[in-house]
Amino acid sequence: MSAQPIIYYCHIKTPLGKILAVQGEKGLKKLFFPCDGVMVPHDQGWVENRTILKQTADEICAYFNKDIEKFSIPLDLKGTPFQHKVWQALMKIPFGKTVSYRDIAQQIGNPKGCRAVGGAVGKNPIPIIIPCHRVIGTDGSLTGFSSGLAIKRYLLDLEGIAC
Repeated sequence: MSAQPIIYYCHIKTPLGKILAVQGEKGLKKLFFPCDGVMVPHDQGWVENRTILKQTADEICAYFNKDIEKFSIPLDLKGTPFQHKVWQALMKIPFGKTVSYRDIAQQIGNPKGCRAVGGAVGKNPIPIIIPCHRVIGTDGSLTGFSSGLAIKRYLLDLEGIAC
């Protein structure tokens, strides 16, 4: 039986509360934002290690200080090929800009796939790093966000986006 891979984690303080960052050996796997009430499964081999997650913590703090607009953190994402395609499209949305679900669907070559795009956006395991908060309704309206619309509004305001 092979050994279970080590999962590292750390808490990162932000203006919106703590984020729980989770990383494997290849890169960042998940952000829980905000992490209030998220239980760390120590029995599954999770190890707290801020040193390994230093780049993640530094870049997230820099984002909230408006010192960086794009992340360079190595990622290790699990998802379907379709989800990966959508997440790649999300990472191309520039800081301070928004797109619609329809825009993403067209960009990935599935113009009638707005609902499927919405589902993939909702499954984004690392909000902020993969900027799903920059996706809005076709009519310009503020739409769902896994951490709540108040946090989405804060992130858009931070980037100078009026919706």
